[in-house]
Order: sequence, then structure tokens, then C-alpha cells
Amino acid sequence: MKPITFSREETKAIVGEIQDYFRLELDQTIGAIPAEMLMQFFAEKMGAYFYNRGLYDAQTLVRKTMDEVSDEIFGLEQPTKHLR
Repeated sequence: MKPITFSREETKAIVGEIQDYFRLELDQTIGAIPAEMLMQFFAEKMGAYFYNRGLYDAQTLVRKTMDEVSDEIFGLEQPTKHLR
């Protein structure tokens, strides 16, 4: 798997979220550089878990959608004397 990377705008947004979390939940301040280092740590060490969860969720959605499409196609079948 190639490394998870973020655009400059995404990085700024994530760093802001980390800084907000530290300020609001932990009553501490964290600078932009430590916050970005924390973001990179989580991306490298735990990103694959979140990525895989997204893949599993996508697979579930595709399976469900394919089942629905299959049911709709079956509903279009015309009656004949031939049994499947």
C-alpha cells in the first residue's frame, strides 16, 4: 500500500482539528509542527486500519447494491414454460 498523503489544504485542516481537540478536550495548546507530526504518526501507524474499514464498508455497500440490482433484474423476467 502506498503511504497515505494529504494535500496542503487537508493537512492544514487536520492540524487545526488536532489543535482544537487539544485545546477543548485536554485544556492544552499544541503547536502546528507537533500537531502535524502527530497527524503523520497516525497516518503512518493507524491509517491502514481506517483505510481498510472504508474498503470493508464499500464492499458491503457494493454487495447490497448488487443484490438489489439482481432482484430488480429478476423482477423483469417474463414467465415462460422453461424452468431455470
